Amino acid sequence: MELNQTSPPPPSPVPETDDDNLCRIDVTDVAIDGVTLLICLCGLVGNGAVLWLLGFRIRRNPITVYILNLAVVDSTFLLFMVTSTFLYVVENLCFSAVSLMYQRSLFLLSLLSYNMGLYLLTTISIERCMSILFPLWYRCHRPQHLSAVVCALLWALSIAVIAAVTSLCLSQEHEHCQMALISMYVLNFLIFAPPMVISNVILFIKVLCGSQQRQPKRLYIVIFLTILFFLIFGVPLSIWNFLQQFVYIVVPSQVVFLLACINSSINPFIYFLVGSCRRHCSLMSLQVAFQRVFEDTGVTTISN
Repeated sequence: MELNQTSPPPPSPVPETDDDNLCRIDVTDVAIDGVTLLICLCGLVGNGAVLWLLGFRIRRNPITVYILNLAVVDSTFLLFMVTSTFLYVVENLCFSAVSLMYQRSLFLLSLLSYNMGLYLLTTISIERCMSILFPLWYRCHRPQHLSAVVCALLWALSIAVIAAVTSLCLSQEHEHCQMALISMYVLNFLIFAPPMVISNVILFIKVLCGSQQRQPKRLYIVIFLTILFFLIFGVPLSIWNFLQQFVYIVVPSQVVFLLACINSSINPFIYFLVGSCRRHCSLMSLQVAFQRVFEDTGVTTISN
């Protein structure tokens, strides 16, 4: 999937064969793309369950506002990946020319959801860290609609960043596009990633030491695991794209996009496994598992 390239090479010409209708088949590529599609579809089902349960079945509170937005972001990224993977398979198997402008647009839209996911995870980490370091302020003085306001600001920031990158990558020279992408990755790596990691280290130490016995530990385990899997599966895509601006990377793009799909698909399963607390898994226990994770957050719930 060479969608990350700002100027991807044109499709390979049809080779001269006795039968021009024959399609090239690379077993490895098809296998990776098949796994990617399967993971994306499972992730869409899981994130759909999160949207339904947290949106309509479980009482709304500040943390669920962030998790709902994160589920929207992950679902959007997975939809883009399903579309781009399908187009990549069609192009490579049957030499169908896919519009270069469409490929670039699809990649930039996927960056929007990817960046928004990073911003949300950073915000969740900082807020939960504040709830441990300053519990009295958090319970008594936290603005009621802070989560909704922060999410709106993060969406505005993410859209503004992608709009700036899009204006340069779709209409300007390659050098301008390259600088725009590098600036975006620097913003992600230096502004948002460090606070996310530091907050989770503090969160992990506090919970591990047991200094906050009444804190909702299931929620903190969920946050810690979500950040950990994001660092393992999500960050490689940003690193790969960043290094692509300077040197050619041997690692295939399909691999890093597969890891990114795992990152966007795994969160609902983390919520369920942590909330199930080793009990027998069933569809009826899904809502109960989510309630155990998200309803006891140490803050007053928001009335619908």
